[in-house]
Amino acid sequence: MGISKPSIQTMRGDKIKVERVLNRDITVHSYTLSESKYKGQLLTVQIETNGEFRVLFTGSTGLIDQIRQVKDDDFPFSTKIVKETEYYEFT
Repeated sequence: MGISKPSIQTMRGDKIKVERVLNRDITVHSYTLSESKYKGQLLTVQIETNGEFRVLFTGSTGLIDQIRQVKDDDFPFSTKIVKETEYYEFT
């Protein structure tokens, strides 16, 4: 028919809270940024943990700032999310 596949990237797996993956090994496969319906931006992250794909949602400015610095060629990458004082960050 001459039509291309949709460019929308879907994420798979159940959602998971940041607290459930704190200090655990995860693999980050991709992410999207959008406006939060509450305040600021919403980071949606496709992660893999314990062999399962999950989707993580957060408004963490620390994680948003860090993931913006990752080049497209560096995905997927392995990391941990830790809580330093009041902020989450990738290590």
